[in-house]
Amino acid sequence: MTDTSNLVYVLNGPNLNLLGLREPEIYGSDTLDDIAGMLEDRARELGLAIDMRQTNHEGMLVDWLHEAQAEGARAVLLNAGAYTHTSIALLDAIRAIRTPVIEVHLSDPTTREPFRHLSYVGMAAAMTVQGHGAKSYLIALDAVAEGRI
Repeated sequence: MTDTSNLVYVLNGPNLNLLGLREPEIYGSDTLDDIAGMLEDRARELGLAIDMRQTNHEGMLVDWLHEAQAEGARAVLLNAGAYTHTSIALLDAIRAIRTPVIEVHLSDPTTREPFRHLSYVGMAAAMTVQGHGAKSYLIALDAVAEGRI
C-alpha cells in the first residue's frame, strides 16, 4: 500500500479549466496548469505531494472528496467554483469525511455579488483562503504543511 499521509488533493470545480481566459480582471492570468506547476514545486519543498483535478460536475467533486478520505489523504484544497454557493451536496460530503478541507478562492467572494457571499463549502471547511489570486492555493498548502488544520 502506498503511503498517502503527505498527499494533498487539490480539487477544482466548474469553469476553472478556463482560468487565464475567463475574466482575467477577476481571476488573474494564471491558467490551472500554471497553478498546478506552482503547487507541485511548493509541495516538493514542503515534503508533500499533490493530486490536482478539475471537473465541471458536482457529483465528481463529491466522489473525489470521498476518495480523498478512502486513500488517507492528509488534506483537500477545494475550489468549488460556483458550487461553493449552491451545493448542499458538497457541504454534506465535507461533513461526512474526516479529511480536513480548505476552501480556496482566487477572488474574494465576500466583495463580489451578494449571491457569492453564502458559502456552503465554508460551513464545513476547516479554513478558507481567498482573495490572493493563484497564491491562495500556496497559502492553503502552507497551512497543511504547518499543521494549521
